[in-house]
Amino acid sequence: MGSGRDHDGLPAFAWLASEELVAGEPPTPGHDALTLRVKGLTKIYQSGEVQVHALRGIDLDLATGELVVLLGPSGSGKSTLLNILGGLDAASSGEAWFQDHDLTRASDRDLTRYRREHVGFVFQFYNLIPSLTALENVALVTEIATAPMDPAAALELVGLGPRLHHFPAQLSGGEQQRVAIARAIAKRPAILLCDEPTGALDSQTGILVLEAIERIHRELGTTTVLITHNAVIAEMADRVIVLGDGLIQHTHRNEQRRPARELTW
Repeated sequence: MGSGRDHDGLPAFAWLASEELVAGEPPTPGHDALTLRVKGLTKIYQSGEVQVHALRGIDLDLATGELVVLLGPSGSGKSTLLNILGGLDAASSGEAWFQDHDLTRASDRDLTRYRREHVGFVFQFYNLIPSLTALENVALVTEIATAPMDPAAALELVGLGPRLHHFPAQLSGGEQQRVAIARAIAKRPAILLCDEPTGALDSQTGILVLEAIERIHRELGTTTVLITHNAVIAEMADRVIVLGDGLIQHTHRNEQRRPARELTW
């Protein structure tokens, strides 16, 4: 990790302008506008005397405004890759860049700032605060964001305008997940990372959640990465990346994205 020096008073990642902290120029992009780039990324977990190689050298560019689906079995490295892209975990080696900022050299403090200001997370389980309404759950995030959406507008965007003042216990599973999505996007993140967002839902409810993600991607222009075991969901992506044994096995682009409402499984 980085030096951990005090960066108080500086805008997010302003410290990276210092040559002392930047390892070099970011990898040469293959696209004029990239949000995330990784090169030679590895992750090794130590379990006693056993080393688990979660990632074995990943090279990946994510274009600004792209919707990408990561497919692969459990243990393929999908969540590990997502966690490193989101600043939740550190790579063992290699490079990870957000725009022209080196995440692999960042301190814990600066990764916290990166997550707070640039990344929205949606997980399989909603992690809502039971004693707060939908509106209040979203407002928690907007209170610490630099240029947030109005919490009610974020909930309107995911189709929950009539449910603003309901508590999580009064909402269905799909509605709770949509509150979690509204919470994730209310800070207007550059990146939306979704780890099995429909994994705990039936297909009909899952499609409503995917429609919310699709609408946010279209209207806000976020770079969106969605992990799933469900190959059908890959049809709504610009690009599909298949992982296996910590490696990218293959990628392909959809000539035409299929709307979420047309998916069935």
